[in-house]
Amino acid sequence: MATQNPFNNILKTLEKPGGGGEFGKYYSLPALNDSRIDALPYSIRILLESAIRNCDEFQVKSDDVEKIIDWKNTSPKQVEIPFKPARVLLQDFTGVPAVVDLACMRDAMNRLGGDSNKINPLVPVDLVIDHSVQVDVARSENAVQANMELEFQRNKERFGFLKWGSNAFNNMLVVPPGSGIVHQVNLEYLGRVVFNTNGVLYPDSVVGTDSHTTMIDGLGVAGWGVGGIEAEAAMLGQPMSMVLPGVVGFKLLGKLRSGVTATDLVLTVTQMLRKHGVVGKFVEFYGEGMSELPLADRATIANMSPEYGATMGFFPVDHVTLQYLKLTGRSDETVSMIESYLRANKMFVDYNEPQVERVYSSYLELNLEDVEPCVSGPKRPHDRVTLKEMKADWHACLNNKVGFKGFAVPKESQTKFAEFKFHETPAKLRHGDVVIAAITSCTNTSNPSVMLGAALVAKKACDLGLQVKPWIKTSLAPGSGVVTKYLQKSGLQPYLNQLGFNIVGYGCTTCIGNSGDINEAVASAITENDIVAAAVLSGNRNFEGRVHPLTRANYLASPPLVVAYALAGTVNIDFDTEPIGIAKDGKQIFFRDIWPSSEEIADVVQSSVLPDMFRETYNAITKGNPMWNSLSVPSGNLYAWDSTSTYIHEPPYFKGMSMSPPGSHGVKNAYCLLNFGDSITTDHISPAGSIHKDSPAARYLTERGVDRRDFNSYGSRRGNDEVMARGTFANIRIVNKFLNGEVGPKTIHVPSGEKLSVFDAANKYKSEGHDTIILAGAEYGSGSSRDWAAKGPMLLGVKAVIAKSFERIHRSNLVGMGIIPLCFKSGEDADTLGLTGHERYTIDLPSSVNEIRPGQDITVVTDNGKTFSCTLRFDTEVELAYFNHGGILQYAIRNLINAKH
Repeated sequence: MATQNPFNNILKTLEKPGGGGEFGKYYSLPALNDSRIDALPYSIRILLESAIRNCDEFQVKSDDVEKIIDWKNTSPKQVEIPFKPARVLLQDFTGVPAVVDLACMRDAMNRLGGDSNKINPLVPVDLVIDHSVQVDVARSENAVQANMELEFQRNKERFGFLKWGSNAFNNMLVVPPGSGIVHQVNLEYLGRVVFNTNGVLYPDSVVGTDSHTTMIDGLGVAGWGVGGIEAEAAMLGQPMSMVLPGVVGFKLLGKLRSGVTATDLVLTVTQMLRKHGVVGKFVEFYGEGMSELPLADRATIANMSPEYGATMGFFPVDHVTLQYLKLTGRSDETVSMIESYLRANKMFVDYNEPQVERVYSSYLELNLEDVEPCVSGPKRPHDRVTLKEMKADWHACLNNKVGFKGFAVPKESQTKFAEFKFHETPAKLRHGDVVIAAITSCTNTSNPSVMLGAALVAKKACDLGLQVKPWIKTSLAPGSGVVTKYLQKSGLQPYLNQLGFNIVGYGCTTCIGNSGDINEAVASAITENDIVAAAVLSGNRNFEGRVHPLTRANYLASPPLVVAYALAGTVNIDFDTEPIGIAKDGKQIFFRDIWPSSEEIADVVQSSVLPDMFRETYNAITKGNPMWNSLSVPSGNLYAWDSTSTYIHEPPYFKGMSMSPPGSHGVKNAYCLLNFGDSITTDHISPAGSIHKDSPAARYLTERGVDRRDFNSYGSRRGNDEVMARGTFANIRIVNKFLNGEVGPKTIHVPSGEKLSVFDAANKYKSEGHDTIILAGAEYGSGSSRDWAAKGPMLLGVKAVIAKSFERIHRSNLVGMGIIPLCFKSGEDADTLGLTGHERYTIDLPSSVNEIRPGQDITVVTDNGKTFSCTLRFDTEVELAYFNHGGILQYAIRNLINAKH
């Protein structure tokens, strides 16, 4: 049972500077008088403080505190620790299923005789409805209002449900739609840096249901993405079980050269860290280059943590952080409290003082002066290409066999073009021509230097008479209203408008697949002539099939480069030697003629980005807008489910649940549902983007009277398990070995040999009483954290996944949904073992969870006589407990009910 905190003896009082009273109490790390703490990375100190503050010798024990203090020796041993974050961050796409599950848990609690009102967030929950804007209307002065109206028409039911949740659940702040992208709002407004709760001060830390929660690490707030299921458990007061991570020390030197952007830096860092190998680790940045790195640049690097594979890319709080807090409208007293607390608790970096040498697990170093302008693509964020090599790399991609860097276009076809008419005007389309150019994503829209840099490129281009081809779908989606304010203040927004980069809304757009339709004539030219068309976006993800079904080449680039490529109209260009366009006087215009210097950008940032802009934007943020405020929602703490709804549906997770846990269970004679190679991402697994007209989800909606134009996106229907199960593994670019090279969301039903949609095959197996498994290669589940990438397979009847390796969050999510993750032994995979997927698989687990150890070897037997050993990837004792209960949510409910006894 829980006891009094054994560390109350180090609870100290923090006085205000100048003798003005006290801020509150805090658990003092220096008061432990342990020299090992001085050498700890700052990111580990945050874990340490949390363990000390929450120590009750039950959920968090003194032994856990010692493990963290002894990090240098314990982290290589993969020890398990509990962690309680200070708060949870949700956005609406992931927030809807979280609130659905909380509502279901209340119902389950009620049925089992518990107090349903106990189902409330026990830590602060910030839910930002960033409503991922579908870019239906672009290149229009009225785009924002038009897209917002369409979003409310499509999502009225979903928004209403979240509004109900904001009233029904305590400790939940809901930021209404139209306010901005969740991660930028978190950075500019929600991030506390230091909490002061009931007179106790402690560092802000956050887990969020989106992998780019890591953006807040740039502010010195420890935060990372988790699955929705883990986040819900954290809301309910359960400690997160995690392996104490290694920390890579990344030393920065020098400063960026003029004309080099933060995006160039982050793509360089991403490539370096992917090569180094940082999966499951923290990365902590330090060194003299930090003083030259603005906070917005730090946030850009932190945002891309999922792309380089780290749990966090952490920047400890220093004077640059404090300056940013003041710029974004935090009060002087708040900033004073933050600085005082962090200094007192040895969590503040002062580069004016001698630095104590900290110990890291491994080290990297980058001189910022060595960073070159670059992009990444055409299919992965870490495939960096310098601008000077871009043309040659593009031609190599055309020649290479189909893969991450190849399209296998025959030589004789590489120079062909498709002729079409755009509004009766003759036009041509070639391989590499840009059809989508989008300034989008929290990665870059939070950074005034690259946003105003893009606007300066637009101004220079407009002054010279350059134009963007009218069939290129251009768009600008700021991450918050602050961006609009400083673009207007600078006087540069009209130039972006002139090139078609009108503001389309405040939320995730192209980066998450919400590009909207491209012109029909352009689409036909691409499909009928098999053109490899390109998209250029300032986002963080460019996996194939994500941005738009018709753009096979997708490049990540800084906002100024997005504008430049839109003007060029192609990625098949050498910016050094080829003109980007022709001026109104007939003169050739080169890239260098429109590219602003760093000094030009700094001057505009200095005069245009002001603290009052942040205060005005965020003072009004929770007031909503007329469309939100007019939504009428039911009252009551139990949700009244509507069985006819195609947006919000009660999932079956808790049906038949009793107070007795189901216990350990293996898999017997299961068929293989899907047989994958390497790098199957959560974009491949999870329902995302638009709902294809011939898909099982479309069939389901049509049968319920939903018109095709009202299908909306999978993201908008995450609150309906029936739609989401049908959209699982429905990605049009998915490659399943069963199909012998054919690409698409189909599989083979092994007993009959029929080729079916994945959903129909899974349903057929279930109706026949058969379990299923999945075979996979390396990095299974990489990409964004998506709870539906685990919920969907569970609903399809998948009982286990056998892979070469797993992405961290996805493996955890599989466990949370009761799916067994297994890893092939080193050097082995399905191919080396001669597995075709046509076998039946039996996985024997001990009958009692008490007999299972994290990481133990498990034997898999097939019906054709093959036997092989795998590593069981339940990584902690807590994960074993979740498996014993049938899942993390069932575990939480039973614990809450038992707590009353």
